Amino acid sequence: MNIHSFNLIKKQSNLVKNILKKQKNIGLVIPRKYLQTTPYIFDFSKKNKKLSTVDLNEAKEFINYVNESLKKSNSKFGAGGYGENRIIYRRSNLFKNDAEPRSIHLAIDLWLSAKNPVSSPLEATVHSFQDNNNFGDYGPTIILEHQLENIVFYTLYGHLSRSSLKKLKVGMKIKKGQQIATLGNYRENGNWPAHLHFQIISNMLGKKGDFPGVIEPSKKKYYLALCPDPNLILRLDPPHNCEVLPHNIEPSSGRIV
Repeated sequence: MNIHSFNLIKKQSNLVKNILKKQKNIGLVIPRKYLQTTPYIFDFSKKNKKLSTVDLNEAKEFINYVNESLKKSNSKFGAGGYGENRIIYRRSNLFKNDAEPRSIHLAIDLWLSAKNPVSSPLEATVHSFQDNNNFGDYGPTIILEHQLENIVFYTLYGHLSRSSLKKLKVGMKIKKGQQIATLGNYRENGNWPAHLHFQIISNMLGKKGDFPGVIEPSKKKYYLALCPDPNLILRLDPPHNCEVLPHNIEPSSGRIV
């Protein structure tokens, strides 16, 4: 990365941020019944000592941890993760390399049960899709292309059901609020507890069907500029019923009701 390319990415991303901040009628990504409540914020960093008691390599034990956390906090769904330096990726060789493991999360995860519908928050076309079928990967993934005020950007939806990909075609028109997918279970979503990986991307860098959702700490500045805060679209309320301060979600102008 050079300063010139970084400045171009930052400029493009700032345009996307400013346009999204002005939008008053953004659609819902997950059902309204969840977004009318306050999410429990999961902490998957090394600060969360409870993770040391969970065998994250065992999907069912990981699922139980997520479900019990939601139950104990009396929350309907969980959220969090943007910019978080996570230890949970140590469970998969996908994120390991000799130089520097990938651990910085570029999305907001929405933790809710499989089969829940996922919808497009804006008018879009299908940019690309594929089943990233590796342990710890996205599983079925959809990337939508949006255009607002002549500015193009993308949203990525990971950990979906395989049936979500069956009727899709590249270039297909998607209406705001149209259901595009359902969440997958651990057998098909990359071996994770059911959740949606939701990411905004200002430039796809020529990629299709996949895009880094977790990167090396040394690349954090570049990729957080490339991938703006997903709460610009989700507009989750600042949470209060969590173990840690909501450092990884910026407060928005208000909850979607």
